[in-house]
Amino acid sequence: MQADVAIVGAGFTGLSAALDLAKAGYKVAVVEAEQVGWGASGRNGGQMWTGFSKDMEEVEMTVGLDQAKTLFPLALEAKALIEERIAEFGIECDLKKGLFEAALKPSHLEDMAMGIDYMQRTYGYGDYVYCDRQAAAQHVGSDAYLGGRYDRAGGHMHPLKYALGLAKACESLGVQIFERSSVTAWDETGLSTAKGQVRAAYRIFAGNALLEGLVPAIRPYQMPVGTYMIATEPMGVVRAAEILPSDAAIADWLFALNYYRLSADKRMLWGGRVSYSRLAPASIEGAMRKIMLTYLPQLADLKVEYAWGGYVSITVNRLPHLGRLSSTTYYAQGFSGQGVALTGLAGRALALAIQGQSERFDVFAKTKHRAFPGMRYFRTPALVLMMAYYRLKDALS
Repeated sequence: MQADVAIVGAGFTGLSAALDLAKAGYKVAVVEAEQVGWGASGRNGGQMWTGFSKDMEEVEMTVGLDQAKTLFPLALEAKALIEERIAEFGIECDLKKGLFEAALKPSHLEDMAMGIDYMQRTYGYGDYVYCDRQAAAQHVGSDAYLGGRYDRAGGHMHPLKYALGLAKACESLGVQIFERSSVTAWDETGLSTAKGQVRAAYRIFAGNALLEGLVPAIRPYQMPVGTYMIATEPMGVVRAAEILPSDAAIADWLFALNYYRLSADKRMLWGGRVSYSRLAPASIEGAMRKIMLTYLPQLADLKVEYAWGGYVSITVNRLPHLGRLSSTTYYAQGFSGQGVALTGLAGRALALAIQGQSERFDVFAKTKHRAFPGMRYFRTPALVLMMAYYRLKDALS
């Protein structure tokens, strides 16, 4: 077939780009190796954060204050874009406002307090609220936390429902989505699969952690990392309100963080246990349940009904990696655990760049990225050792 733009990957990034391109009158084909949302877009924790995988003070150390001040408004736009698309296309994905970051030790609280003040003074962001232990109880019923930081503009949603909603919106605008169509080869004229070809003037690679060796030039700049989740049986409205009174998403302040929230039918969805080795636990259910009960022992009687895992893509500096392979071939990867919101904006930035409006794209593209050390065969062992170090720090503290 012939198209204007061929997109590899039917996740948040690819579908977001397809949606904006179709609105602009482009003929778009999306080619997906599995199904819509099969990767991180459909498996993630559904938490919608403000900003990036690092606090803005750390972002400044990477890119400088001036560029950080251009990046942060884009992160705010990313969250607004989700609400815009939900409203425009009537996407039912259980969107809820509120995200609480929980402190496990006094130094966490000190960092949070300073961070709230810094974000207000430097970026004008006033939606962070400091919580002592008593205020924290309004968000999470656990004795493990000393307090925390509540983000009124953060939130959570059902990620797969959102991905399917984006796909439906794309198709309503004429986008063709081909599932079970793994790309076997590509060049500057288009893409090839086992069952056909898409010839297109432009290409976007939005496969993130699952591109594998399809695009060797960008592979060294991202690392697939395993992360896992469980879902308990429903616990009922009353009990759910006792455990998470504000129905906010929760995440702790550890390097290897735990994150959790309630589903619409009042299951506890618990995630974490990052694996840099890409080896899943022998029992995802057993490993994750043990961690969950450390913080929420009152859930001991609930059965775990679902357990799953998948890969997110991280970069060395934990900032999204957007760029061009040629004047007509684009990519986006490495959202480093913050992809629920940032992927949508990345898709829009790619779509606008193809249309000749590259302001958003250029802000991300000028961020310098380093390849992971250790080359192809040694970078995973190096990261496993690094993660062991940070886990030890978390445990000792």
